[in-house]
Amino acid sequence: MIAIGRQSFVTGFMLSGVEGYVAESPPQALQKIGELSRRDDVGLLVVSDDISEPIREELNNIRVKKPIPVIYELPGPNSKREPVDYKQMMKKVLGI
Repeated sequence: MIAIGRQSFVTGFMLSGVEGYVAESPPQALQKIGELSRRDDVGLLVVSDDISEPIREELNNIRVKKPIPVIYELPGPNSKREPVDYKQMMKKVLGI
């Protein structure tokens, strides 16, 4: 498991022993996600939603091509809680 997001998001995970990478912009996060998705020892990437929202389409493309690691978006600090339609997301990822 690896956390990717802004400093405040990643720090919380790192304090609990989870590896993390700070990304201050969506393109920076996308580059790091691309790198990490090629590693065999990574099963889960937790990404803050404030970073992932602008690159969601690219993340879905990665999910379609490579289902592991799982890329999971979590609300970051001070993030608005928006409902996520996971069923619709899975349909899109699976091409249904």
